[in-house]
Amino acid sequence: MNLPVLKAADFASDQDVRWCPGCGDYSILAQMKKVLPELGVPREKTVFISGIGCSSRFPYYMNTYGMHSIHGRAPTFATGLKSTRPDLMVWVITGDGDALSIGGNHFIHCLRRNLDVNIVLFNNRIYGLTKGQYSPTSTEGQITKSTPMGSIDHPLHPLSVALAAEATFVARSIDAHVKHLGETLKRAAEHKGTSLVEVYQNCNVFNDGAMAYAQERKQRAENVVELEHGKPLIFGTNSDKAVRLVGNHLEVVNVADVPADDLLIHDEKEMNPSIQMMLARMRYPEMPEPIGVLRAVEGVATYNDQINDQVTLAKQKKGEGDLQALFNSGDTWEVA
Repeated sequence: MNLPVLKAADFASDQDVRWCPGCGDYSILAQMKKVLPELGVPREKTVFISGIGCSSRFPYYMNTYGMHSIHGRAPTFATGLKSTRPDLMVWVITGDGDALSIGGNHFIHCLRRNLDVNIVLFNNRIYGLTKGQYSPTSTEGQITKSTPMGSIDHPLHPLSVALAAEATFVARSIDAHVKHLGETLKRAAEHKGTSLVEVYQNCNVFNDGAMAYAQERKQRAENVVELEHGKPLIFGTNSDKAVRLVGNHLEVVNVADVPADDLLIHDEKEMNPSIQMMLARMRYPEMPEPIGVLRAVEGVATYNDQINDQVTLAKQKKGEGDLQALFNSGDTWEVA
C-alpha cells in the first residue's frame, strides 16, 4: 500500500494567518511547512505546543495536532505529552518573553532533562502581542513603552542559558535567511533529545531593524559567521576574516595574516561546552554573531525514555497496580 506523499500545503490549516504584514513569523511558518514533509512523520503524529505571545498563534496555522497553552508553560505541557506519548513528534513554539521571563524556570529544566522535543524560540527582543514593552532579551538602554528612559536590565542570551543547562542541541538561525532556517529546523527535528533553535525574528511594528545587522543580506556577511562542524570560522564579504582562540578568549583575524592551523575549528560534538559557550558570547558589533548549530551531542539519555523505563520496571516488579488500593494506602485518617 502506497501512502500519500505530503507536501508543504498539506501542513497548512484553514485558519487565516493573523500576524502583522511583514512580520518575521511568516518566514518561520513557511520553512516549518517545507521541512515537515521531509521528516516523514504523519500529521497525526505531529504536535505543536505554544505558550502566550505572537509566536504562540503558530499551532492554529498548522494542520496537525496542537495546543495553545498558558504563559511560559509550554515546556511543561510538552513534558507531560512526550512522556505519555513518546511516539509523537513534539514542537514547542515560544518567544523571548514567553520562554525567558515567566517561563524561564520551565525552559531551563526542559533543556537540562533532555526531553525529546524541539523548541523554536522566536527572538525579536520585544513584547509584540502586548504592544511594545521591553523583554528579557531587549538591549540595555532600549527605549520602549515600559522603559521610556531606557532599559536598565542586562539582557538574557538564550544560547548561553541553554549551554549552561547543558542542552544537547543548541542552534541559531535568522528569519530572513530562509535556506539556513529550513536546514537548521530539519537538523533540530532529527536530533534525539531537547533541541533549541533560537530564531532572530524581526518585529517590524515595535522593534523594526533591531537585528538588521544579521538579517539584511548586504550586512550579514560582515556581521555573522555560519558554523559548520569540522570547518574553521571564516566570514566576511570576501571570506577574508576568521576567528581564532588565543588563551581563554576569541579574536577576529585576517585570514591572510595567520597560518590556517591557527584558526578555530568548530566542533559541535564536543561534550565540554566551554568553547561553545564562548561562541554564544560572540556579539555584534565587537564580534560576528554565530548562526548554525553550536552544539549537537548524541548518546545522552532522554527524560521521556528514562521515565518510561521506570514505569516498565515498576510494573514488572509490582504488577499493573490498583488505583483504589493506592488511595487507601499510606497515611490515612478516618473522620468521625
